[in-house]
Amino acid sequence: MGILAELKERHADSATPFLVSANGSLYFRDLERATSADLNDVARGDVVALIGDFEPESIVSLLGLIDKGVILVPLTVETAADHAYFFEAAGVDIVIQGRNVKRIRETPLAHPHLDELRKTGHAGLVLFSSGTTGRPKAILHDMTSFLVRYRTKRPALRTLNFLLFDHIGGINTLLHTLFNCGTVVIPSGRAPEAILSDIETHNVELFPTTPTFLRWMLMGGFLDKGFPSVLKIVTYGTERMDQVTLDRLCELCPDVEFRQTFGMSELGILRVKTRSKDSLWMLVGGEGVETKTVDGVLKIRSRTRMIGYLNAPSPFDDEGWYDTKDLVEEDGEWIRVVGRTSDVINVGGLKILPKEVERAVLQHPDVLFAKASGAPNPITGEHIELTCQLREGAAMKKSQLRAFLKEHLLEQFVPHKITIEDLTISHRFKKL
Repeated sequence: MGILAELKERHADSATPFLVSANGSLYFRDLERATSADLNDVARGDVVALIGDFEPESIVSLLGLIDKGVILVPLTVETAADHAYFFEAAGVDIVIQGRNVKRIRETPLAHPHLDELRKTGHAGLVLFSSGTTGRPKAILHDMTSFLVRYRTKRPALRTLNFLLFDHIGGINTLLHTLFNCGTVVIPSGRAPEAILSDIETHNVELFPTTPTFLRWMLMGGFLDKGFPSVLKIVTYGTERMDQVTLDRLCELCPDVEFRQTFGMSELGILRVKTRSKDSLWMLVGGEGVETKTVDGVLKIRSRTRMIGYLNAPSPFDDEGWYDTKDLVEEDGEWIRVVGRTSDVINVGGLKILPKEVERAVLQHPDVLFAKASGAPNPITGEHIELTCQLREGAAMKKSQLRAFLKEHLLEQFVPHKITIEDLTISHRFKKL
């Protein structure tokens, strides 16, 4: 049974729209009649880049392409500058945008992973890493195994689809909603004012987002009166949350449940249980998922892992373990991510986590975002450099910020260099 037929069967008795936007509601019974690209020239095994968003035309094309058995590469217009790189890395044969279908490669890319997938006849999915630590990696999944997790019936709340069409979190939200007959609300914009208005207007119960965006809402004063009362749950992931921000969110929004998520494009979205709404301690697992820590680094083995990278060596060891490079603290079964192995700063033999510096400076009421990192030093090996973005309207000298840090940090943790400037935020609302 194809995915369109399966979803039609699941939604046969549903009186609830699966999609709500400023342009109205869409029911599954209308989906097959919605406009989509002409897929007649698309064949099983083709690598197809679909440039779109969570709107009817893109969704019906996405589902139709899965049924065609293609290797799907979802992209957005926001990353247009990188599309040539994405097309080359994934071996894209056909590009679809709106109703325009264009073949850009006549001979399929010969690659062991693509060849392996094509032999099964299964559809595939290519996602790109965020590129925060180098050029984005092309991550290839078998769509058949990728969809397994969605066939277990779970509650589906009215969810704001904040995460994007090219992001595993955005795809996860859409598929979870479709398979569980829930409703996904498309934001009218991705600024705090628009998000709050959409939550209230469309009675949104679940808001998946990033720590960076939550801090932006918090420091901009948008949450001084909390979230609209209809909102039940906020989930945050894709990057590490800081305790200062989480504490303030819980204080201002006492009726909202804050839950940490954990996942990665290589392994999928994993099941997580948070110790409490104001805690960064969590349990990570779920069906077919194993975890362990080795020298304080989290490793994961999952049955729903990717086939492999198309443009990089395999990250799995001989036993199938994936090194997340996340440094964690342990409390029995509970873990808390404290940093990345690549981020540790070595100052004269003293190993310092950037989060310790960032946590201190984020306590200053005028600091919106902060990023600490190591830089080469001929005497100590490395020294600490700190970049801070101030909230709008704030004016502060570097000397004032240094004095504040001296009050809140040990002497050896005080940055050697402080820069005050805007930090780069990706289209996925993560700090770069």
